[in-house]
Amino acid sequence: MKAKSTQIYMRILAGDVGGTKTLLGLFESDPARPRPIVVRSFATLDFDTLEAMMATFLADAATDTATIGVTCIGAAGPVIDNAAELTAVPWRVDGTRIRGATGTAHVVVLNDLQAMAHAVPVLQESELHVLQRGTPIAGGNMALIAAGTGLGEALLHCVDGRYVPAASEGGHADFAARTEREIAVVRELTKRYGRADVEHAVSGRGLINIHRVTHTSGCAAAVDLDGPHAAAAITAAAFDRRCPGCVEALDLFVEAYGAQAGNLALRSVATGGVFVGGGIAPKILPALTSGAFMRAFRAKSPLEHLLASMPVHVILNDHAGLLGAAVFGSRG
Repeated sequence: MKAKSTQIYMRILAGDVGGTKTLLGLFESDPARPRPIVVRSFATLDFDTLEAMMATFLADAATDTATIGVTCIGAAGPVIDNAAELTAVPWRVDGTRIRGATGTAHVVVLNDLQAMAHAVPVLQESELHVLQRGTPIAGGNMALIAAGTGLGEALLHCVDGRYVPAASEGGHADFAARTEREIAVVRELTKRYGRADVEHAVSGRGLINIHRVTHTSGCAAAVDLDGPHAAAAITAAAFDRRCPGCVEALDLFVEAYGAQAGNLALRSVATGGVFVGGGIAPKILPALTSGAFMRAFRAKSPLEHLLASMPVHVILNDHAGLLGAAVFGSRG
């Protein structure tokens, strides 16, 4: 009698390290899509180091690190020599340190948007909201933009039939004003930071910066710009129409976000699709679907027709970055 063959799946320790929140997860490797075993969310600055956070996670999960074949961490910053200095918090995410702390032989550090980009090809229809159906071209490049604590961008180049994500620091490129109101935003940003980069306008902090421009006097919603939930408070006031200045701030934010997504689409010739990730997009979905985002996305004469043909989706899966890190660990 022939014995049944048993397929053994490698376990992957994955991480998505952001300026505000960090997700850690243990996954079972699968060629189609890694399967989560346990996932936990942490406030990033509740720990002094990622290694301390990982030790807590592994202890709580009662995980034998000998079962982990690979560790893959997406970090919000440029990655050089398998290490990243985070741009929003005073952390260094270092593959060598992680290897020493976890005992995992193979540790890879990716830019957080590059990690999220690895999830894009395995996302299901239910995890996406269509902003523009477009006409995707098989094998066309794709692009990813994600606003949260900061702004990240990544490209997905189709090479020999396989999508290869590439990191970018496009969120720190110069903010290109298109209107008189956006010129006023540039003046405010230049005064405050010395220069205006895109992240200063298109991020949670960016919405707060825009709020300063749209409120020459007091805020009718009494938003505390120094509070930890200021961006959410501005959004709520705009949706409830409690403050005209907050309504204008959200409108300006959405248009700037759409315009930057269109810039990225042109730079990458994203005929395979543009994906909008990050923590902000699902929370402001009614504003993104109002039409302003896509009008700003397409308003790129003489190539409006090209941009109108590109599919545009909002990623609804708030663990997409973590999933992407696990995908890379499973296949990389």
